[in-house]
Order: sequence, then structure tokens, then C-alpha cells
Amino acid sequence: MIILRNIVILGCRTFNEIADGAPGLSRGLLSKRLRELERAGVLEIRPKPDGPGSIYQPTQAGREFAEVMVALQHWGSRWADLTPEQAHPGVVLWMWVTFYLDRDRLPRRRVLVRFDYPTLSGPGSRGWLLVERGDAEVCEKHPGGEEHLVVVIADHVAFAKWHLGELRWGDALRSGAIEVHGARTLARNLPTWHRGHQRGPQPLHGVESPNHSNSAAARFA
Repeated sequence: MIILRNIVILGCRTFNEIADGAPGLSRGLLSKRLRELERAGVLEIRPKPDGPGSIYQPTQAGREFAEVMVALQHWGSRWADLTPEQAHPGVVLWMWVTFYLDRDRLPRRRVLVRFDYPTLSGPGSRGWLLVERGDAEVCEKHPGGEEHLVVVIADHVAFAKWHLGELRWGDALRSGAIEVHGARTLARNLPTWHRGHQRGPQPLHGVESPNHSNSAAARFA
């Protein structure tokens, strides 16, 4: 479901884009699942026209299945409780930066924000948000330079609910679910870099998702 969501709803088209939104899934297993989706007739895999690698494009069957996925996600957002397993903070950060970033509000200077996930261990226990030249990206390794903010995500579900518009940033700070350390002005501006869910996600490659304005399309599982 996550792989199809990334391709059909969010518009991911390259292997790396799909993999970024599916943490915990090995690249070998992801490749196998993509081939299975191709054999099932919901995905077309074509060579990249301008270099090595492949393009992953939904077929007509895959595009029609998107309506089913949105309906299921809408049902889940209304009736199912979000669990920590469904709210990996790395995915939440990736969703925010890739699809819900308000670039007009980004600082014009280089800014590096570290996100710590103390309840996780290993390489996925932190990530970095690098803002540079009017854009931003998520980095799995330190990209170099000074860290201007450190954001500690103690409660994964609270971070996900903030991203979905179900919890205010200030309430998450007061409860201790999220902590921010660093320059006060930058810390105050950080949550304003998130575009509202009522505006819908910004799919990659200009792909419009069905029921585009529905925030259910941005659920994590």
C-alpha cells in the first residue's frame, strides 16, 4: 500500500523517490515488490530516457486504484487511531519537506536543522533538514556545516498529528512531545514552513492526485 501510495497518489517516479517514502523496506525487497506490481498490471516500468535507472508509471488500472486508496485512507483518518508504527518521524519529515513545504516562508540563508528521534536506534534515529537557496531537502547523513536548530521528537504520533493538522505545534511543545533547541526566532518560524493540508500536497512531477485537497491522502500507512 505504501509503495502504491508513493507512486499513484504522491507522484514518485524514480526508485530513490519511492524508497525515501518507505523506510525500513530494503532496496532489494522494494525492487521485488515493484516487479510484482508490474506483473499485476498496475505499474509500468520503463528505462529513463536521459540516463541509467527506471521510471515507474502507474497504468490505467493503477490510476483507478488510487480512488480506492484515498477512500481507505479517508476511512482510516476518521475511524482508526494513528499508532507509532504508522507514524515514523522520518516519513513525517519526508512528507512535510517533499509535499507540504511552504517555500515562500523559508529563510534565504543556509539553515540546518537536526531532528532527533530518541525512541529509535541506529541510522534512522535522526535526520537533517537542509534549507539552501530557497529550497529544502531531507538528509540522512550530516551534510556539513553548523546546526542552527535541534528538534527532539519524543512522541512520534504527536509529530504526525501536527503534520496532519490535528495538533497545534504549541500544544506539542507544552506537552513535551516535541522539543526545539536553538535560535529563538528560527525556532518560532520553523512550524510556519508547513503549508496547510487544506491546500493539499504538492505531488512530484506535476502529478495531480485524486481528491487532491483531501488530507487523507497524506496518511502514512
